[in-house]
Amino acid sequence: MKKEDLDYFKKLLSDQLMALLNDGVYTIHGMMNAIDNMPDPMDRASFDSDRNILLRIRDRESLLIRKIKKALEGLEIGTFGICELCGNEISIERLKARPVTTHCITCKTKMEKIEKASGF
Repeated sequence: MKKEDLDYFKKLLSDQLMALLNDGVYTIHGMMNAIDNMPDPMDRASFDSDRNILLRIRDRESLLIRKIKKALEGLEIGTFGICELCGNEISIERLKARPVTTHCITCKTKMEKIEKASGF
């Protein structure tokens, strides 16, 4: 992979990581401040429901944060863009669509077929 491609992905992943981390901090502060201002039970129930949904979203984002950190580590050690199964390069188009991917489209397609056949 060319140096300018690696630089592009490093910036893209770093920007995504910072955005996700900032969202997490904002969520924590928002929850801490909002809970004190709800004496009405209906408002509190609505807040709790919204909070649970938001926490599920943040939990999914925490998985993405781990994948981004792994991809950034791969950029540093030279394994970024290499399929973990077959060892071939992952296409730039695939990496642009999903920069945290660790499998080429061929291997990922095979994995999905196996998952579908096994019922997972």
